[in-house]
Amino acid sequence: MSTKICCAIVLIFCCVLISCKNDPPQSNEVVIGEYCSLTGTTATFGISTKNAVAMVVDDVNKSGGLLGKKIRVVVEDDQGRPEEAQTVVTKLIQKDRAVAVLGEVASSRSLAGGSVCQQNQIPMITPSSTNPKVTQLGDYIFRACFTDRFQGYVMAIFATQTLKVKNVAILRDIKNDYSVGFADVFQENFRKMGGAIVADESYSEGDTDFSAQLTVIRSKNPEAILVPGYYTEVGLIARQARNLGIKAPLIGGDGWDSPRLVEIGGQALEGCYFSNHYSIEDPRPEIRAFVDAYQQRFHQTPDSIAALAHDSALILVDAVKRAQSFEPARVKDALAKTTAFAGVTGTITMDENRNPVKSAVILRIDNGKQKYVQTINPI
Repeated sequence: MSTKICCAIVLIFCCVLISCKNDPPQSNEVVIGEYCSLTGTTATFGISTKNAVAMVVDDVNKSGGLLGKKIRVVVEDDQGRPEEAQTVVTKLIQKDRAVAVLGEVASSRSLAGGSVCQQNQIPMITPSSTNPKVTQLGDYIFRACFTDRFQGYVMAIFATQTLKVKNVAILRDIKNDYSVGFADVFQENFRKMGGAIVADESYSEGDTDFSAQLTVIRSKNPEAILVPGYYTEVGLIARQARNLGIKAPLIGGDGWDSPRLVEIGGQALEGCYFSNHYSIEDPRPEIRAFVDAYQQRFHQTPDSIAALAHDSALILVDAVKRAQSFEPARVKDALAKTTAFAGVTGTITMDENRNPVKSAVILRIDNGKQKYVQTINPI
């Protein structure tokens, strides 16, 4: 019996120690949760998000805080896995007592984490998850980016009107809602515009050999290849496509936007195009101020993921100020009323589905750099 009693005492003591690691917020601070992929195949997305949010929070805290309180951001690494996203968001809400959550970049992870936020009625803003299903989770879920319905339409317009191609092949990532949704919308609109989809092949995130799919695509002789995936696989696909003699340009979306893209794909990406949320060549003062501050602090050029994370944090701060409260329901209502907010990635007004109406830019890869091509406005 004494052994059992000792074991029970040790167990209780361990539980007390664990609970002490999750102290509630101090009276002079408010907690905002953040979840992102700091490790895994999309780690640069998480790092960019973390950096940009930190910039906003540091500026707010240096200016006296938010409603008289200092902001403390608790960042969790979801390792690029939806199941882990669900776990860490639960922790942010139940243990860290976050009044709002920022994240994720990938739509699959935002769907997982967003379901937890909606269930607990905690506002969440995803900086850059473009799949329409994300905000359909419920009235507490918002985004700072355009949706795949718009992005897919944009690339269909670009392919037909600018590239003037008539047939396109698709190589989609079936493991990611982002890639699947993007490809579906592109296909629908491209066909309506008179184009033909000559091949529709797939892979899964983490794959490294795409030779079988690319061999099928090569046999169809497409004028362009839509690859709506993330930068790690896109870079590999570009290299393998060129090695197989495929000369058609690859086209894609904002999932390409990472310094790692060209590091992986190199010369194979020259002359390829993707849609994005902003261009660092844009002279608007909001962009120039953000780019300069980010470069000075982190010694690198901010990608669109950083820009969207910056806007998300600022939108949340603005909503809290207008609500004059940290109470989640009041913050949610204020977020829904966001109108003409001047962000780095454009002027943001939330529609009835909590999605911003914004323009998209098309970028071309020239000499390893992103070059602005054109802007395509909302329908």
